[in-house]
Amino acid sequence: MAATSKVSSVSVGDFYRQHAADLEMDLVAGQEGLERNIREPTINRPGLALSGHYSYFANKRVQIIGSAELSYLQSLESADREECIRRFFSANFPCLVIARQTKKKGAKRRSDVPALIARLGEQAGVPVFLTPMITMKFINAATIALETDFAPRKSEHGSMVDILGVGTLVRGDSGIGKSECVLSLLGLGYSLVSDDITRFRAIEGRTLVGTSADLTRFHMEVRGIGIINVAALFGVRSTRFEKTLHLVVTLRDYREMEEVDRHGLQKNFYTILGIEVPHVILPVRSGRDIGRLVEVAALDQKLKSQGTNSALEFNERLIRMMDTKP
Repeated sequence: MAATSKVSSVSVGDFYRQHAADLEMDLVAGQEGLERNIREPTINRPGLALSGHYSYFANKRVQIIGSAELSYLQSLESADREECIRRFFSANFPCLVIARQTKKKGAKRRSDVPALIARLGEQAGVPVFLTPMITMKFINAATIALETDFAPRKSEHGSMVDILGVGTLVRGDSGIGKSECVLSLLGLGYSLVSDDITRFRAIEGRTLVGTSADLTRFHMEVRGIGIINVAALFGVRSTRFEKTLHLVVTLRDYREMEEVDRHGLQKNFYTILGIEVPHVILPVRSGRDIGRLVEVAALDQKLKSQGTNSALEFNERLIRMMDTKP
């Protein structure tokens, strides 16, 4: 089991490469500053800083200016405007985004302030981006993107499968039959997320999202056969890039289990990155169709998430029957 990886910073270059398309960002200045680090997963509007108040300036964050800030800068005298922007760029922040802008030919320019900002940003070595998005829309989208980038990460030994929307991690000792179980589930029409090692990230401390390593994505290792391409063998619907985790199933040799849960009333959990996930332990022995059992466990978990607990309903029914007997 790998140690938890906590992300303390993300480079501006990585942020740009991963999210430029979704955030509609264009780099217009300061390319040499792409190695600067974003150290907080949120966005700052520097209105107070532009007016001269730097006592509590959040210089660890991505900065964004919109129509209000541009209007204020446009209202300043030319010399004061340039001095204000120079002082702003000296505050050592990662990068700047100017909202409501476009690089399309023929687009009407609102002012010359963005061009001045880009020129001074180039001189200061601070990346400057343009986006046509509305300021608040960009802030919301960029904050979600940064939360994902800064999310704590951990790798777990186990294969992950999407079973009718239920993200299921199948784990167990080496040689217990995880690969055979996953192959059986793929044959039933379900989708592979990862094989053998699953990488998880915690979103907002309450949701676990699993994915595969880039090198092994959409592939499996099967003893006696070798490496197989799941998408090529089972079709493109048999693979998922990532999936939220809803259930952990541990396969265990029946000879190592002193007691087997026969009623399902007891709730068990498996903890990853501080988040508890429902956990089922399945005894493995010759003749058991483990793939089908994992499928049933996942579908039962789906019913429980919708408010239907079969074991609890049966127990209540049994108690009522016992109470009515003379």
